[in-house]
Amino acid sequence: MSCKLGGMIMILLYTSPGCASCRKAKQWLKENGMNFVEKNIFTTLLRENEIKYLLQRSDNGTEDIISTRSKAFQELHCSLEDLSIAELVEFIQHNPSVLKRPIIVNENSFLVGYDDDEITAFVPSHLRALSDQACSVKCPNYNVCGRLRKEE
Repeated sequence: MSCKLGGMIMILLYTSPGCASCRKAKQWLKENGMNFVEKNIFTTLLRENEIKYLLQRSDNGTEDIISTRSKAFQELHCSLEDLSIAELVEFIQHNPSVLKRPIIVNENSFLVGYDDDEITAFVPSHLRALSDQACSVKCPNYNVCGRLRKEE
């Protein structure tokens, strides 16, 4: 489901209008020069294979991406376990508001919601390695960031 653009791993960002966490994630990706495709879950029909892919990628399946406190889910009057995969996919397609947001996914990482620390997983590993090498005792900020990295 993740795509590659010119050999680079593409990030898919599932958002909705008025979502503060979605705006934060989008801004972070832009500020860090990440290539991404934004998909507004209310204006883009989520295809069956796309929803199944999101469910497969989440560690805890439906619990990670479905808001059981949402109005649409509450009106369903059943539990997630009562739904077949086909019923769940159709339910999500007709009620995209049940999805937690943002959902950020690429070939290597999957994140639901916005978290300052966890979103850094989307920085390519070769860039993270460069960052780790750049901090040495000669760096004026070594007393802060260098020691923190050693403690990790």
